Amino acid sequence: MLIGGIQKTSLLDYPGKISAIIFTQGCNFRCPYCHNPELLKTGENASLVSVSSVLDFLKTRIGKLDGVVITGGEPCLHKDLPEFIKAVKQLGFLVKLDTNGSFPGMLENLINENLIDYIAMDIKAPFEKYSSIAGCDIDIEKIKRSVHLVLESGIDYEFRTTVVKSMLAYDDFEKIGNEIHGAKHYYLQKFVPTKTLDTKLLRAGENYSEAEFLKICEQLRLHINFVGVR
Repeated sequence: MLIGGIQKTSLLDYPGKISAIIFTQGCNFRCPYCHNPELLKTGENASLVSVSSVLDFLKTRIGKLDGVVITGGEPCLHKDLPEFIKAVKQLGFLVKLDTNGSFPGMLENLINENLIDYIAMDIKAPFEKYSSIAGCDIDIEKIKRSVHLVLESGIDYEFRTTVVKSMLAYDDFEKIGNEIHGAKHYYLQKFVPTKTLDTKLLRAGENYSEAEFLKICEQLRLHINFVGVR
C-alpha cells in the first residue's frame, strides 16, 4: 500500500477518540478544492512512507492512542488495504475510514470483515452534478451503492460535504438531503482557501454566511437526524 504521510496525533479527526492519521497516496477524483493535492498521484515523484515504519510507530502508541484514521487520497483504491487494516487492528486500535465512495466492492468487503469501526463518506454534490464537482467521470451507481452500504452497515458513520458557495446552490443541498435521507450524521465542511488543486479557488472561493449555513441546516434536518457545520 502506498502511504504518503502520517500525522502522529489528532483530537479532531475521529469523533471522541485520540487518533493518528494515515494518508494514503493516490486518488481517482480531481476535486478542484482538494486540500491534499500532493496525495493525488502515484508516480515516481510521490514521497512515500513505508508500511513497516508506520506499523513500528503505531506500536509505540499502544495505550496512548484510541484509533487510526485512514484517509487520502482515496484509501479504497489500494487492493492491500484490508491487510494493512488487519495489521493495525491486531495492535488494538480502532479504525476510521475516510472514503469518496467510488469503490463499493472494497467498502463492502471491509464492512463484512469487521475491519472498520467508523466510516466517513464524502458526498461531493447531488448525484446529477457529481462528475462536474469531482473533476472526472463518475459512475454514480457506485456512489449510490456505497451510500446504501454505509446506511445499512450498523457501523458508526457520517456523511460530509465540502461547501464551496460557487459550486453548490441551495437546491443542491435539498437534493443531497433526499439522496441520503434517513442518515444519522451529516456535516457541512466550510471551504478553507489555503491550499487547493485549482489555485483559482484561492482567489475566488467563498463561503456561505453563518445565517445561510443555518438556513441550509434547517432544510437538511427535514431528511437527516443530525446536521452540523465544521
